[in-house]
Amino acid sequence: MANGSAASSIDEYIAGFPPETRKVLEELRALIKTSAPGATEAISYRIPTFVLNGHLVYFGGFDKHVGFYPTGSGIEAFKEELKPYKGGKGSVRFPLGQPLPTDLIRRIVEFRVKENTGKVRK
Repeated sequence: MANGSAASSIDEYIAGFPPETRKVLEELRALIKTSAPGATEAISYRIPTFVLNGHLVYFGGFDKHVGFYPTGSGIEAFKEELKPYKGGKGSVRFPLGQPLPTDLIRRIVEFRVKENTGKVRK
């Protein structure tokens, strides 16, 4: 991670990255905000986090990608659509230099909102 220091806000975290990465992180942040209007921003595990009845999603910047962490359930629910991307049990990597899959990210965030507000069965 380019920003190794412990940022105290998402603005501070994003400011520590090169311009291309900052642009993608800001786009991801704005997309999450509009998809989860009741969520609040925080820093958790040294990365940006959105909170709504508990942790909703996390994201972070790296040299060649941005990471998006919608927890294991968010990845599992969209695993077929996420196949083109590298990732893990609770994470997915979106390569820098490629457009973010905004519709997919929006739907994942909305799914997590429903989970955290008890409107979907886990």
